Amino acid sequence: MDSRTEPERPASDSAPEPEPPDTGIAAAASPDAAAHARPNAPTPTPSPAGPGAHPDNTAAHPDGTASRPDKPAAHPGDSTAHPPLLRELLLVVGLFVVYKAGRLLATGRTDEALANAHRVWGWERTLRLPGEGAVQAPLLHSDTLVHLANTYYATVHFPATVAFLVWLYLRRPAHYLWARRVLALVTAAALAGHLLFPLAPPRLLAEAGLVDTGRVYGPTVYGAHPAADALANQFAAMPSLHFGWALMVAIGLIAATRSRLRVLWLLHPLLTLLVIVGTANHYWLDAIAATALLCVALAVVHPPHRTAAAPERRPGREPAGFPVPERPELVGAGR
Repeated sequence: MDSRTEPERPASDSAPEPEPPDTGIAAAASPDAAAHARPNAPTPTPSPAGPGAHPDNTAAHPDGTASRPDKPAAHPGDSTAHPPLLRELLLVVGLFVVYKAGRLLATGRTDEALANAHRVWGWERTLRLPGEGAVQAPLLHSDTLVHLANTYYATVHFPATVAFLVWLYLRRPAHYLWARRVLALVTAAALAGHLLFPLAPPRLLAEAGLVDTGRVYGPTVYGAHPAADALANQFAAMPSLHFGWALMVAIGLIAATRSRLRVLWLLHPLLTLLVIVGTANHYWLDAIAATALLCVALAVVHPPHRTAAAPERRPGREPAGFPVPERPELVGAGR
C-alpha cells in the first residue's frame, strides 16, 4: 500500500456534512416540513377569501370567521329595533298639542311682553350685538326675497323637523330615540320660558324701527291683533324654537350620517337664523337662549355610541386564530 494514501476512516467516525443555513430556513418555512417536525401541531385553517387573498386584507374573529377590517363600522341605529310606531305617533302629537296649548296660555299679557321687549332690546345694545335691521335691510330691497323669507319662516320649521324624525325612525332608530328626547326636553324648557318671560317680537317694538314683513308682504302665520290671536302666541319669542329645532336637525343629521359633506346640514340653522331675524320675528338673544337650552339637553341626553371599527393589522403580523409554526432554532447560529 502506498504510504501517501490515507487509510479509510470507519463509517461511525465520519461527521455528517453541515447543512447550509438556507436549507434549514426553507425547511422551517415549508408547511410539509413543519407538519413532519411537529406531528401534534394544528393545521392552519385556509382563509375564507381563498388561497390568492392577501393576508393583510382579512382579520379573524374569535369564532374563526374572517372579516374585512377596511369595512366601515356600522351605525348603532342600523341594528336597533324600531320603537312601536303607534306609541311614537301619540308621543309626538301629544307633545305638539301640549306645546300649542301652553303657548296659548301665555296670551293676553301685552304690557308685560312689551316691557320685556324693551329690556331685551337694551341688553342687546349693552352687549353690542348687531341690530336686527342689518339683516332686514337687504331683504327689503327685493319683494321676491322678502316673500321667500316669509314663506320659509311659515312653512319650513315644523315640516322639516317632522321629516327629520321620520327619516331617523326609518333609518337610524337609536338616533331617533336620542333626537326625540332632546327635542322634547328643549320644547318643554322653552314652554316654561314662554310662560315665565313673555316677550313681544321686535316687529311689535316701535323702538326697533323694523317692518313686520309677514303682514306687509305675506305670507304670515300671525293675526293682525297679537292680544286676540287665537291661533298662535305672538309673545313667545324667547327662546326661539325655530332656531333651536333647526340646530338640532343639523346636529342630528351630522351624527347619524357618514357623508363627508354632512357638515353642510349646518346651513339649515344658519338660514333659519337669518330668516327669523330678517323678518323681525326674533331677537339675536332668542337664538342664543335656544342654543343654550339645546346644549343643556345634549349634555343630559347622551347620543348612541358608534360601533368600534376593526383594529388595523400591522404588516407582517399573522392574524389571530391562525397558528404560526415554530421555526426550529438553527444550531450554532450566533456562535
